[in-house]
Amino acid sequence: MNDTFIPSSDYGAKKWYIIDAAEKPLGRVSTIIAAVLQGKHKVDYHPAMDTGDYVIVINAEAMHLDSWAIGHPKYRVYNPGRPGSSLKIFFEKIPKRIVESAVKNMLPNGLKQNFYKRLRVYSGSEHPHLAQNPIPLEWN
Repeated sequence: MNDTFIPSSDYGAKKWYIIDAAEKPLGRVSTIIAAVLQGKHKVDYHPAMDTGDYVIVINAEAMHLDSWAIGHPKYRVYNPGRPGSSLKIFFEKIPKRIVESAVKNMLPNGLKQNFYKRLRVYSGSEHPHLAQNPIPLEWN
């Protein structure tokens, strides 16, 4: 009989990964971040258990957003269907919010808040997490 291995909450120590988002598309970076936060990159992944790791994103201001809309204002709809001021300009001057909202919407609802707490986004290349010895995460 085969038994399913379900890791306990203290099964493994959580690692810290660092992602350099300079000149990389927002969607691809967000999917990689969401997978690492959930723990899908590990062999012992189980959807009901929290086996994910911490993620540090640097150079978020140099991220590649949309090639066709550079220089044009972006709009986001708030409270659709309601009259008046439901269309607001979404500024690209806040890259931290853009990355955080993209990743947060890719996470599952059950443990979304636990996953989201392990994400750190910085606009520049400096971050205060050198003591955690983050591992550079590279992908193709």
